[in-house]
Amino acid sequence: MSMPAGTLDQLAHALDDALPQTQCTRCDYPDCRGYAAAMAAGDAPINQCPPGGTEGIERLARLTGRAMLPLSAAHGAEAPRLLAVIDEDWCIGCTLCLEACPVDCIVGGPKSMHTVIDALCTGCELCVPACPVDCIALAPASGARTGWQAWSDAQAQTARQRYAWHAERLERDERERARQLAARAPNRGAARP
Repeated sequence: MSMPAGTLDQLAHALDDALPQTQCTRCDYPDCRGYAAAMAAGDAPINQCPPGGTEGIERLARLTGRAMLPLSAAHGAEAPRLLAVIDEDWCIGCTLCLEACPVDCIVGGPKSMHTVIDALCTGCELCVPACPVDCIALAPASGARTGWQAWSDAQAQTARQRYAWHAERLERDERERARQLAARAPNRGAARP
């Protein structure tokens, strides 16, 4: 039996609210909202979010009415929250970490040193493989606290808003690139004297 679309959307929204919003993609979905939608549709189990940990699975189980499961080892282990730290002496200013960060917590410009705004870093780890000179390390940011004990609802809300702004920025940048290409397109076909 299928669920009405409105009910599915409401459940997906509630599940998204129960996720830590690290946007780390460890759940095999491109973002927390995608994972929430898949859970609501019955296409994903509730145990694929390492940053949410056991408490996160409990939250998702209550919302879905599904049985508790252990965290999926294939998706990672519950661990203390991490913080990206850039070795500024090694940073070459390539901007690849800026592109990889889903919450835009890394600041810097082309060919200039970059740094992480600690309070905004979700510990998603996506900047690490993006760095061609391996100048980004991950440092523990929550002591021994893991899952939701290492993260707050307020931090999750901030991360969700920053992710939305990040997505809007990417869309705006893509529209601008398309506009610039379209503006140059008529000139490409023009005959040369």
